Amino acid sequence: MDKITAQSREAALELIEKAGLKGGELVVIGCSTSEVCGERIGSDGKVEVAGLIVDGIMPVFEERGIHFAAQCCEHLNRALVVEKEIADKYGFEQVCVVPHPHAGGSFGTEVYHRFKEPVMVEEIKADAGLDIGNTLIGMHLKRVAVPVRLVNNKIGEAFVNAARTRPKYIGGERAFYE
Repeated sequence: MDKITAQSREAALELIEKAGLKGGELVVIGCSTSEVCGERIGSDGKVEVAGLIVDGIMPVFEERGIHFAAQCCEHLNRALVVEKEIADKYGFEQVCVVPHPHAGGSFGTEVYHRFKEPVMVEEIKADAGLDIGNTLIGMHLKRVAVPVRLVNNKIGEAFVNAARTRPKYIGGERAFYE
């Protein structure tokens, strides 16, 4: 079980480094605890496993002032748990629902109970993301997502995909880019 926490921490640290994340930025995290346990997504979620993952990632982001949102499962249309302060700061529209393991998923539920002042929102545009177990976080990333190849690409039995975002290139052949 300590391995899951350590793998989660390493994946978060690697994303921060490779994506060049800074304090104040927002990361979306989707997680299937079923996949972490070697089962099919949505079939055998475990709040205890979600807790181990949160134990690994939450301190990493908090220490660096990076905010994160927990994507819930398809039964809540992939709504997200965020701190109220972040929803207010970014103008995210709140929705009324409280996640639980069978509608929201174990990870979303665990994050909801750990945040200081959790609220639910329907959509965000994050600067980067971690997708633990193929939960399809792309709908919550800014417009141009760029894959981030992680060395630490497994948590338990789940594959971990990561992405960062960048501004769109516009202008054509006469334009200059940084």
